Amino acid sequence: MTEPAWWAPGETVVWRYTRPRHPSESVRPMRVVRDDAHGLVAWLPAGTPLLRPVLADGGDLRSVPVAERFDVDRHGRANRLDTWRGHGILKVAPRGVPWSVWLFWGDGGDFHGWYVNLESVHERHDHEVVTQDHVLDLVVQPDRSVARKDEDELAAAVRSGRFSATEAAAIEGDAAAVEHVVHRWGSPFCDGWETWSPDPTWPLPELPPAYAEKATYCST
Repeated sequence: MTEPAWWAPGETVVWRYTRPRHPSESVRPMRVVRDDAHGLVAWLPAGTPLLRPVLADGGDLRSVPVAERFDVDRHGRANRLDTWRGHGILKVAPRGVPWSVWLFWGDGGDFHGWYVNLESVHERHDHEVVTQDHVLDLVVQPDRSVARKDEDELAAAVRSGRFSATEAAAIEGDAAAVEHVVHRWGSPFCDGWETWSPDPTWPLPELPPAYAEKATYCST
């Protein structure tokens, strides 16, 4: 299958996280910053309309204790139409790796650090990036220190059957590989994205109607 041509800066792409065993998903329209053989860089501005997974009653997934968080049969899932709050985030997805790096800033524009989201290798479609979240994450501080996050959630995901022990071990191996990149300060951490700023003429990305129609709830 031939991959789509590179997307141009300013184009809108949809970044989707699908969920196994249930139809809820995370859908975020984003502005392309750069797209080439090195990977995709995309911007999610504050106020962007998006779709996010919630409990069957519309509640937040993190309102459920960690031990029960992946028990889909017990708590159910739905989709909520929402907006991205706080400062925007820049996502950097190097090609062919099972993770992406998110850069966060405070409301005053001060850089807060990098968040490494472990996920399946991205599939590209027509203005769409599709992946699955792997639960375990890493936080990289501006001083280059790195720490794993949500190890308890990964263990709960294994107990619930979302991941096998073998799959969890592979995810932990992916985390170790990223830690090695951080320790040698490789790309994309050394690429200077923390000093980047968005084009002020870009309007908010729009959530395609086909995704908005999947919403069961709307946030106010």
